[in-house]
Amino acid sequence: MCEAETAEGAPPPSPLPAAASTARPKLTILPLIALIFFDVSGGPFGVEDSVGAGGGPLLSILGFLLFPLLWSLPEALITAELSTLFPSNGGYVVWISSAFSPFWGFQQGIWKFVSGAMDNALYPVLFLDYLKHSLPFFSDSSLGRPFALIALTAVLTFLNYRGLHIVGFSAIALTFFSLSPFIVLSVLAIPRIRPYRWLTADIRSTDWRRYFNSMFWNLNYWDKASALAGEVEEPSRAFPRAIFGAVGLVVASYLVPLLAGTGAIDSSKAGEWSDGYFAQVGLEIGGEWLRWWIQAAAAMSNMGLFEAEMSSDSFQLLGMSEMGMIPEIFSRRSKYGTPTISILCSATGVLLLSWMSFQEILEFLNFLYALGMLLEFAAFIKLRIEKPDLHRPYKVPVDTFWATFMCVPPAFLLILVMSLASIRTFIVSGTVFLLGIIFYPILQYVKVKKWIKFISPPETLGSCNGDLPTLPHDIIDESSVSLL
Repeated sequence: MCEAETAEGAPPPSPLPAAASTARPKLTILPLIALIFFDVSGGPFGVEDSVGAGGGPLLSILGFLLFPLLWSLPEALITAELSTLFPSNGGYVVWISSAFSPFWGFQQGIWKFVSGAMDNALYPVLFLDYLKHSLPFFSDSSLGRPFALIALTAVLTFLNYRGLHIVGFSAIALTFFSLSPFIVLSVLAIPRIRPYRWLTADIRSTDWRRYFNSMFWNLNYWDKASALAGEVEEPSRAFPRAIFGAVGLVVASYLVPLLAGTGAIDSSKAGEWSDGYFAQVGLEIGGEWLRWWIQAAAAMSNMGLFEAEMSSDSFQLLGMSEMGMIPEIFSRRSKYGTPTISILCSATGVLLLSWMSFQEILEFLNFLYALGMLLEFAAFIKLRIEKPDLHRPYKVPVDTFWATFMCVPPAFLLILVMSLASIRTFIVSGTVFLLGIIFYPILQYVKVKKWIKFISPPETLGSCNGDLPTLPHDIIDESSVSLL
């Protein structure tokens, strides 16, 4: 038996000494709901593309009715269970390492970080796309656009550096501001809504690859907040409540404005629906003032999306560093408790990727994200089958058979999205996959040679299984300890 198990009822020591400090403010339920909301959605900005790709409102509306049931809810349930089982920084990297091995945990970390950096590169681009309709200075051909992207990224990166609790409470304010014009738009649209317009669909002109990528992107990333679980106050209680609160908020923020906008606008204009089109909808329904309000809300929403994504990505790197997977420098914190080098690494990735087009980034990040989610589903099922007695503060209320069955529809959607990818996406994703395989043994060799400083696992952990993360200190049952 491992040394950690000798003292019955005593918690195993935490492998994350930096995260154990109680001096830093912790995230509570409301800021966590707001961060999950921005990890996934941020409002209806971006859903316009699903109307144009689907040849009309019908497929878009059906998608936002069915996809949350087939995809979002299962992913949210799995995230709630595994985040309370392993409430430490690193999230899904910890899950995969515990279910399979540190090698696969490292691969998951690479896929998720690259996918997250690609996702974050979208938000400065979307921010300027909304403004360029009124301010040509930010148009694609303008010389000022690259400088605006750099300046915007720098400002938002500094805000992230200033503290996670600031990001969390800012996310609450940004949630209200981002959704407020759509509440007004929906009320003003009621007299103009003609339900028959919702049934418009030109199947022959449907761009299925673009449609599924748009739907998938707008409803994924439920697991991202798990990467900073170590910064959450009472994660076993907060995570399930925050996850399910965010599910309802996300679905409502998509469906209500979509029904209002497509029902009130002439259905012959469906082909004009693309990124940023809600500003034009606001102009037709409310006037110039509503258009400007929506554009301002879009700008603020993209700030929230950027902050939430960067927080998750940087704390994922911090968690991997604290597990000894990557160099110790990535776990160093500023005086505000934020991982400085990890934040700078994330910002660099954003700047390098921001020159790509919206659709290119979307397809690349979706493929890598889908790959990682398939691994998460496999880890969830394996832990249910092989370790059913683990202490789970929250458990999806179904047995192992139905838990496995629950993973089938979202797994099918993941494979469908991946199969629709272009050859270029397969090449880019294959390159990232190979880099992960190559870097893992290199980093292990560097760690053994002590050329770069790594955080060493605790002795109690090393006596069980050298590289696996230990469980957080509030999980004390013997079966939990024996897993690691």
